[in-house]
Amino acid sequence: MFDRNALPTGLLIGIALPIVGFLVLYGLFSALESFNLMSSEGFRPLFRERTSAIVAIALNALALNHYQKKRYTETMRGIVVPTALYVVVWIVLFWDTIF
Repeated sequence: MFDRNALPTGLLIGIALPIVGFLVLYGLFSALESFNLMSSEGFRPLFRERTSAIVAIALNALALNHYQKKRYTETMRGIVVPTALYVVVWIVLFWDTIF
C-alpha cells in the first residue's frame, strides 16, 4: 500500500507518522517520569510537548528520504504538505515559549 507513487499515499504518511511519533515520544517521556528516571523540573514550560512535537514532525524527513531514493515525487509532495502545516501549527502554538 505504501509502495506507490501517489499524492494520497504521501498525505496519509505525512499526517499519520508525526501523530504516531508524538504519541510514542510523549508516552516515553511520561513513562520515564513515572519511573523517576526523569523529572520535568528545571525545563522551560511545555518542554515535553514542544520536544515531542518537533521530533515527531522531523520523522517525516525519514519518510521523505525513503521516497526520494525511490524517486516517488508525488508521494514526496504528499508528505511535504502536512509537514509544512504541522510546522506552522507548531510555531503558532509554541511561539511564546520558544524565545
